[in-house]
Amino acid sequence: MNSPRLTTTNSSTRMEAFTFGDPTPVLEHSDILESAECWLNGRWYEPPISFTGLAKSFNASVHHSSAIYFKANMLTSTFVPSKILTRDAFKRVALDFLTFGNAYLEKRTSRSGQVLQLIPALAKFVRRGSELNNYYFITGWQQEHEFGAGKVFHLIDPDINQEIYGVPQYISALQSAWLNEAATLFRRKYYKNGSHAGFVFYMTDAAQNQQDVDKLREAMRNSKGPGNFRNLFMYAPNGKKDGIQILPVSDVAAKDEFFNIKGVTRDDVLAAHRVPPQLLGIMPNNTGGFGAVEPAALVFARNELVPLQAQFLALNEWLEIEAMKFTSYQQQ
Repeated sequence: MNSPRLTTTNSSTRMEAFTFGDPTPVLEHSDILESAECWLNGRWYEPPISFTGLAKSFNASVHHSSAIYFKANMLTSTFVPSKILTRDAFKRVALDFLTFGNAYLEKRTSRSGQVLQLIPALAKFVRRGSELNNYYFITGWQQEHEFGAGKVFHLIDPDINQEIYGVPQYISALQSAWLNEAATLFRRKYYKNGSHAGFVFYMTDAAQNQQDVDKLREAMRNSKGPGNFRNLFMYAPNGKKDGIQILPVSDVAAKDEFFNIKGVTRDDVLAAHRVPPQLLGIMPNNTGGFGAVEPAALVFARNELVPLQAQFLALNEWLEIEAMKFTSYQQQ
């Protein structure tokens, strides 16, 4: 939010107007959806979507991050840990997969080729190399680590435009998540700068002299920000009714529009994640509610949790051993 700008005239009965600038967006559309293909830079392929932008968008909406955490926790609670893949390592992989549509596990083996441990590699920084089964870990410009050939398991959420990287399924709801964040950010700045208490001080009565008007103007200017809502005293001899009026600037409809934006964007995000609202602790706005929690949890487990578990079981086919195993939700 820009600092206030003061506009004045040279007249003795000058008028003052304050403007506060336009809201500054946290994320632009081009910051994330900036490319349509995976271009090769010579050694590895760049992702079709900005992973840095996805990481920034993770906390753009409370419903967005909460839905991802909820799915990751559900998967982790049904995961059966083993010596080569711990529960903590699996949760990291699950969180990466749900956030970026990609997950990576580095295979650590003994000299005889036996699998000793599976170590998660942060999907935000892993890039697929131009050679088959070749991957790089990129932490900065000209800072890279090349994994051994065939040492990295890559789990992808398929994309219809390319086959090198995965793309998360919630992409269509990112605009709603950003709008939710923008509404919250604007409302926070709206209260922080005191605009919600703004008004027009309309005065038609003649003051004793211009100095009285200047003092009143200065008192009103100082009442903004910390310590606002101060009392003001105005003495107008022989004043008439409605000679001094206070006209509120803030529109009541703005409050209603804020709640509408928050509600609509919340529904969009939850629809993209396919998470019932009662499972996230959201309070219903109507008297009927969202329905019972247990049936919603069972339907979610069957329609969302089981397919996610099936995707992670691809690790067993890659390793040719049973390293990934889950229990059913009903057994919890």
